This record gives sequence, structure tokens and C-alpha cells, in this order.
Amino acid sequence: MCALVVLATIPVTAQRPQPQAVLPPIDGPPPPLPPEVISRDETGRATIRAVRVVSPLQIDGILDERVYSDVPSASGFVQVEPDGGALATNQTEVWVLFDDTNIYLSVRCWESRPERIVASDMRRDGGNVSGNDRIGFSFDTFYDRRNSFTFSINPIGGRLDGQITDERGYNQDWDAVWEFGVGRFDGGWTVETAVPFKSLRYRPGRDQLWGVQVGRHNRWNNEISYLTPIPYGVSGLFQMSMAPTLVGLEVPSGSRKLDIKPYAISDVSTDVAATPASSSELSADIGVDVKYGITQNLTADLTFNTDFAQVEADEQQVNLTRFSLFFPEKREFFLENQGTFAFGGAGTGPSGAVGGDAPILFYSRRIGLNEGRAVPIDVGGRLTGRVGAFTVGVLNIQTADEPVSGGQATNFSVVRVKRDLLRRSSVGAIFTGRSVSTLGAGSNQTYGVDGTFAFYDHLSINTFWAKTQTAGLSSGDTSYLGQLDYDGDRYGVKLDRLSIGEGFNPEVGFVRRRDIRRSFGELRFSPRPQSIAAIRKLSWTGSLAYVENTAGRLETRDLGGEFSVEFETSDRFFIRYDDTYELLSRPFQIAPGTVIPIGGYDFASVQTGYTFGTQRAVSGGVSAEHGTFFGGRKTALTVSRGLVRIGPQFSIEPTVSINWVDLAQGAFTTTLVGSRVTFTMTPFSFVSALLQYNSSANVVSANVRLRWEYQPGSELFVVYNEERDTLTPQFPGLQTRALIIKINRLFRF
Repeated sequence: MCALVVLATIPVTAQRPQPQAVLPPIDGPPPPLPPEVISRDETGRATIRAVRVVSPLQIDGILDERVYSDVPSASGFVQVEPDGGALATNQTEVWVLFDDTNIYLSVRCWESRPERIVASDMRRDGGNVSGNDRIGFSFDTFYDRRNSFTFSINPIGGRLDGQITDERGYNQDWDAVWEFGVGRFDGGWTVETAVPFKSLRYRPGRDQLWGVQVGRHNRWNNEISYLTPIPYGVSGLFQMSMAPTLVGLEVPSGSRKLDIKPYAISDVSTDVAATPASSSELSADIGVDVKYGITQNLTADLTFNTDFAQVEADEQQVNLTRFSLFFPEKREFFLENQGTFAFGGAGTGPSGAVGGDAPILFYSRRIGLNEGRAVPIDVGGRLTGRVGAFTVGVLNIQTADEPVSGGQATNFSVVRVKRDLLRRSSVGAIFTGRSVSTLGAGSNQTYGVDGTFAFYDHLSINTFWAKTQTAGLSSGDTSYLGQLDYDGDRYGVKLDRLSIGEGFNPEVGFVRRRDIRRSFGELRFSPRPQSIAAIRKLSWTGSLAYVENTAGRLETRDLGGEFSVEFETSDRFFIRYDDTYELLSRPFQIAPGTVIPIGGYDFASVQTGYTFGTQRAVSGGVSAEHGTFFGGRKTALTVSRGLVRIGPQFSIEPTVSINWVDLAQGAFTTTLVGSRVTFTMTPFSFVSALLQYNSSANVVSANVRLRWEYQPGSELFVVYNEERDTLTPQFPGLQTRALIIKINRLFRF
């Protein structure tokens, strides 16, 4: 069985008295009386008591310290899948402990079939860790029942960490400094973790009241369980309003976090495409990032001469639409607290609130990148955190000139304020500004107000209104959204109305299309058939998107229907039908030499696919599509999220996307083939190669990275980048090449 225990260490020296903030009332049963560490009420809600330890734990994954026998564990995990509400078939024990430096969370996972444990990725933030057996835990450090820090670890040391905002936004790219150890015993596997208080934010005051949730995924039998009952269709690590309360925790008094992280970098590069061309040029540079805890819940980040050369290259995409593509942010400075700047329920990712059409008012890739080239960041600062019921985020970045792409020195600023309401609702405002340093080059500002209102467990209303100011644009410069979303396990309903004016121009944001009035509706029915043991869930979904321009003329109509089957093995089958109308008001070049003329086009397609569960040695999704397309026909074959495991250290992740298009204006084929090949030496070091061929861009590229975390928070990177043009007559001609070595060192005070 699995148990949870919280421990703390008795301070050796006396600490200065610290004013105590008034703690909120406990949302759950009364605290357990010692020696017990967990109490429950009749509904299954729980309160857990943290225990102070006398000396720091040795974080080796072996639960041999005396505290594990002296202090009882918290257990009684309850299934979400497959048999919701039943006790977990393999129980889990948890201990939560603390001292003046760390909060410790240790777990013993009992396993009836230890030979079937699935563990194949030991990388930090490895894409396959979530498909392994794993333990996850979340800390709601402000006890606001909506935001949290979350951590996961598998039996071989692969780990994930991230931030959860408003119980739905997840930023996996937040990396904390924390320690861990994993181990095996005859009846299962064990985990020890130590998270420094300096890696977290929390309320002022020594005495703390947090939320905590612990969940376990057993992949071989696809069982998911948590410390407290969680409804179907809900992630317990996200839903902190259902999490146990953590009492008895004490944090260091007067603690101020100061992290200084200098870096040094050197590279040798060749750029044939530059003017003038360069060959084997050697360069070197230095810079520094500083993080300072102004208070326990407000943190300032400063960056000087920032460099992101170690960041993995973008995964290429094929675009057969007339709209811009979205690429996710990968740079560390912009990823931390990314959810603070989410706006109107649309988030900071590509899907947004309404199928990708909702504008993103702060898109950090507008900063430090221009036409795919890095723009030097001279200096920048950010302030994020909480003040009472308010979440605040302030950012200012100054970039330098980039002569090759024509980028000019520019100042970027963002201010975001959000006020919590009721259980999980909020209202807020945002401002973004972009100002080019060149005299007379103009500036751009965006102002917006939004509200997110959550009711019960699955019902939410998202709304925003925003306006931009750009020289030369004086009309059509507003956007608004009203959306109702019910996302239950059995039923789903989504209704929204989105408007984006023709002159709406957030230059620090991302807008997929302008000059639209979009109405959207979606209905879903997802029963769980009890009579068919092999099937977990069936799902029927129907949707209609109706898009007009601001003059009332129909531009897009998309009627879609999908049927899917989710099996108990976690495999999934689907078949989808789409009937689409598109109006082209101007010619559209879909491929080199192929231009689709102005006019209205009706087309329909059928797509079917199968996704193999992540517990398999070979997993991923395969789909095929065929139908009419802009007066012709299109056939597509896609392999996505592919994974071939070759032991716990070596993996291959293939991606294939082929489109055969036959139009009246000409026939063409697009081919995108890529693979990420990874060899992991230890949980702290790996080599990864991202190899890609894109026929649309006529490019073959390679991005090879060695990452070694030689001590917590300090890293060495060796990166090789190469891009070649496939149109040259011989072997694809070299366009760019670079070998980069970068090292940083974290100093924590």
C-alpha cells in the first residue's frame, strides 16, 4: 500500500520572531491529533499533518530512516480510473516532512506485479515520463485552492515539474531546484524528494497552511488513484479545490531568496545566407540572471545580455492554410510564471479558448526573435507573485539591433493584474507595449480586461474585451470574447462568440486571423459502457463554427462530427468528418507555383486514426485523411507523438506528415519527416538529436544537444546546429552551421 508523511527538522539556533499572518479557515476536516497524520470526513476530504524532522533526510530513495517507522503514513488512495471511487488495487503510503530548509515528500508504492512496472525515460521533463508509472504531487502554497506547484517522478528518476494556474493552465517548462531519489524493494518502489523552501513561494508568516495532493499512475493496468476521491474526467493534481489541506508546516522566518546564475558561452558559426556571408567565425560572451525574493510571495527576475543558444530547435510544421502558424515558447526566462500572463481564458498556447482563433495578447516570442533569427536582449526585468487576493506580473525587456533580419532596438513591456473572486473565479486587466527606439518609428499598445468565472466542477464562463493603439489604424481596433464551457465527464457543451476587428493589432501578441465575427457551438456525449469490459469510454462530438467578416459576409463554415473509443488499454480510435466552406477574398499561394484564385470553396474530408497507449514499447498516433480540398483533392498520412523505446536509456520519436494535393492549378506533395533520438546517461545528463526534413521549406536540419546538470540548477550545454538547402544540385547545400558550448552556475543565498 502507499502512504504519505510530512516531516520537519527542529532548528538548532533561535530565530527572530516574525509577525504572523492570519491563516485562512481549513477547507476540510479538523487536523489529525498526534501521532496520526491524516483525518478524513464522511465525503473523503482529508487534512494532513506535516511532521518536523530533527535532522535532514538522506535523499537516496531508500526509506530506512527511523522517521518512517516512528511516524505513521497517510494512505487510503482512491481510484479515478478505471473503477472510480474504489480503493486503489495497489496502495501507496506518503510521508510529508520538513525542516528549516526543505519540505520532504516520501512515498512507498506497493506493487503486486513489480515486473510489469513501466519506466522508460529518465530525462528531466522527458516527453515520455508522463506515459510511465509515476508519482505526482502538488503544493498549493498560498492555499487559494486554485494555483499550485506540481512535481512528478517515475521509478528510474525521470521527473517533471511545473506550475498550475487556476486549476487548468499548466506550464511544464518551469524548472525548480529540488532533489530526489528512487529505489526498489521486493513489494514495489520508493521515492524520496526534498524541495527547498527557496524554490517555492508562499504566504508571509512562519506558520503555513497549504494544500497538497498526491496521485499515482500505474501504467500496466492503467489505474489512476489519489489521496482523496476525484471525479471522472478531472486531474487531481490540477484540481486543488479538492485537495487535502496540509497543516503543521513551518517555514524559515525572514527568508529571502537570492539566486545568481552567470553564464559563459562560446561558439563557432557559419552563415552562408547572411550578408556578407560568414565562415567559421569564433565568438564568446557572458551574461547573468538574478532572482530575488522581494517578499515571500513576490519575486523579481533580472537578466543581462541574455542568451538562449542552448534552447532546442522548433519542430517544423506544414501550413496548408492562409493563416499564421503558432510556435511555442521554449526559452527559460519567459517560461517561468507564464500562466500569470494568460488572458481571457485563451491561455498562452496555440489552442486558446476557441479553437486557436482567440488572440493571445502576450506572445513572448515577439521578444528577442525576428524572422526566425535571435535578436540580442540587452537587459530585462520581471516582477511576479501575489499580493493578498491579487496576482501581479510586470515585465520589461530591451532588445538591441539585429542587422541581418532588420530588427531594430525595441522596448517591450507587459503589466498583468488579476483579482481572485469566489472559489475559482477572477477578474483582471492587462497592458502590453512595444516601442521602437528609432526616432519616429512609432509604438503600439494593447489594453484589455477579462473575467473567468468557474462554477461547480466543470462549468466556466470566459470573457474579455481588448483594444489596441497603432499609428495609422483608427478603426476596428477592438476584440471581445464571450464563452460558456461545460466540460463534464459524460456531457460537454461549448458556446462562444468571438470578435476581432480588422485593425486589432497587438504587436506583443499573436492573432491568427483578423476581421472576423465567429460563432461556435459544440456538443459532446461520452458514456462509459459498463457492459463492455475492454472499453473505458465512448464519445460522440458535433461542432459548428460560423465565421463572418465585420461586413457580415460568410468567410468560413465548418461542420464537424467525431466518434471515438477509449479502450482500457489507453489506446484510442477515432473517425471524424468535416464539411467546410472557405471564402478566399484574395489569391492564396498554397505551394510554390500553385496559387488558388479568389472564390468560395466547399470541401469535405474523412479522417480516421488510432493512438497506441504510452505503456507500449512502440506508441504514438497514426491517422489518414482523404477528401476534397479547394476544388481538388487531398490525401494525408500522419504519424504523431511516435515513440520507440529501446531500453530505459534510448528512445526514438518519429514524426511523419505527408500531404498529396491535386488541384486544378497543379498537383504537389508536402513531406515533413523528423525524429528526435535521445540517449540518457543519467537522470541529470542526456544527448538528444532533432533531425528534420521539410519539403515545403526545402530544408534539412539537425539540432544536437548535450545537457548535463552537474549540480542542481547548474548546467553544461554542448549544441550543434546545421541547416541545409535541398534545392542545391549536389548534397543539400550548407546554409548555417554552429557549434556552441555554454555553461552556467547557480549561486543560491
